[in-house]
Amino acid sequence: MQSIRVAVLAFEGVSLFHLSVPGVVLGTAQSAPGEPHYEVSCFAETPGTVRSDQGVGLAITHGLELMEASDIIIIPAWGDHSVMASAQLVSALQCANAQGKLIVGLCLGAFVLGDAGLLDEKEATTHWAARDEFARRFPQARFNPEVLYVSDGNIVTSAGTVAAIDCCLHLVRQRLGADVANRTAKMLVTPPHRHGGQAQYVEHAVPQLSSETHLAEVLAWARMNLSSDLSLDVLANKAKMSRRTFTRRFKEATGSTVSKWVTAERVVRAQALLETTDLPIECIAGEAGFGTPLSMRQQFGLHLGTSPSEYRRTFSRDWNPNRKAKG
Repeated sequence: MQSIRVAVLAFEGVSLFHLSVPGVVLGTAQSAPGEPHYEVSCFAETPGTVRSDQGVGLAITHGLELMEASDIIIIPAWGDHSVMASAQLVSALQCANAQGKLIVGLCLGAFVLGDAGLLDEKEATTHWAARDEFARRFPQARFNPEVLYVSDGNIVTSAGTVAAIDCCLHLVRQRLGADVANRTAKMLVTPPHRHGGQAQYVEHAVPQLSSETHLAEVLAWARMNLSSDLSLDVLANKAKMSRRTFTRRFKEATGSTVSKWVTAERVVRAQALLETTDLPIECIAGEAGFGTPLSMRQQFGLHLGTSPSEYRRTFSRDWNPNRKAKG
């Protein structure tokens, strides 16, 4: 039986979770008798004992030579993305890339691929919290911060922590087909494909505004009245400013237009209601100020890459799978 050989990099402080995910997911994948299966091994730049982020000592017997003997190379989340990969690791990755091997960067592991120049002119992603640094460090990469994972040629990158599972299921789907990937997902009790992208998980900061402009009070009032008319005229009048002055100061303070800010706040409000209440989608659309479920679905698609119903299934504390919800 042919094996698909997978090499996973271990390094000092490596995430024990990320180091385990490829073995768990790929090792669980069972294709038909006689079909290929995954053979997962770990390697380090210098073989020996490597301590994980959980303090567990790992005995690693393989060095960089394992990359040469493998079909797929996986770099787990890099411990500190500000620390560049070593010259020897970069050289080994460049050699593997030249041979057309499949190279995967999980979460912040994408930074290692970027250090090796493997992301130039490639679509790539990483954890949303490091998106600004990633875009700055690798301007030649076609950065997509919204997705859970992305495949471009022989390069695959994934978003934050648990997206490593989505990414590895994608590898199974690529090599062994959708049926095997679906069976693997069922064994792991996880969706074979999660809807939406990591935009759903990004923390939304509340801007700190100077009270002397009255904007802080106006924005606080707007958040409390999202179901009301929040047009430019209404908000400018609330702030006791002309439309022109309010528009300028609002842009300076928030970096956004009034309509975009209001829509984003309504999405955040709808997210909270979907997570914490059992209200029907129609009621939430009204409470958040969208007016109709269709309008809310459209904005969820634009902002989060998913639907209200899918969002509720993923994040609701008390979601009942037998409940019927439109969205």
